[in-house]
Amino acid sequence: MAAKLREWAEKKPTEGFWKIFGRIRNEGLAWNHKRVHRVYKKLRMNLKRKHKRRLPERIKEPLVQPDQTNQSWSMDFMSDVLTTGLRFRTLNIIDDYNREVLAIEIDTSLPALRVRRVLESVIEWKGKPTQIRTDNGPEFIASDLVDWCEENAIRLQYIQPGKPTQNAFIERFNGSFRKDVLDAYLFSSLSQVRILTEEWMQDYNYHRPHEALDNLSPIQFRQRQAEQRAVNSGKLSGAKPALEFPTIHSLGSSN
Repeated sequence: MAAKLREWAEKKPTEGFWKIFGRIRNEGLAWNHKRVHRVYKKLRMNLKRKHKRRLPERIKEPLVQPDQTNQSWSMDFMSDVLTTGLRFRTLNIIDDYNREVLAIEIDTSLPALRVRRVLESVIEWKGKPTQIRTDNGPEFIASDLVDWCEENAIRLQYIQPGKPTQNAFIERFNGSFRKDVLDAYLFSSLSQVRILTEEWMQDYNYHRPHEALDNLSPIQFRQRQAEQRAVNSGKLSGAKPALEFPTIHSLGSSN
């Protein structure tokens, strides 16, 4: 009896006595529940047990730069602290194609539902990505986000645990944001962080040269690629068409 109880406790660590007893009875073992419960308590199985949450197997996939926008986005969290001692987080989202920063959400707490709302806001003007690459943070594996991505046919591409280089596009972006903004200023309020971040995002997207983009800014690179595709398809004639891009904002509400 003790061996059977241990067997099911190992297989189903989150289930309590009655679930395990029901499984035992379904195996055809007609043991009295009072007797089984006495053994259950003697084995100290009635005490709350800690069990390690297991992640599904993550498969390493090559980090390839997409050949057009919205094929793959990357997102990640960063954290910092105000001069008041209040800690805050940032949710950074970029398009892997041209490293364009799509959003930097800033607040003291950014749960999965908030991540979903930020993605919905970006999709309204940017369009829907085919996939989003993330690490295995609790906000990214939460059912609120996973279910929403499934409903919208967006693939969540998780990197292997402890392998941040598999998310190198956003990791490099995080380094620039850390150096240019978070480590460069002392902030006393979230509104200050949001204002400086928005100014930095505008410069990053429209003016800051990027070595991986032939020293063009993300927007300049996207415009040049669009023009080149038009030339190749024979649709470009005369003056180059002006491409309009929306102003990017950090989405957090000011405090």
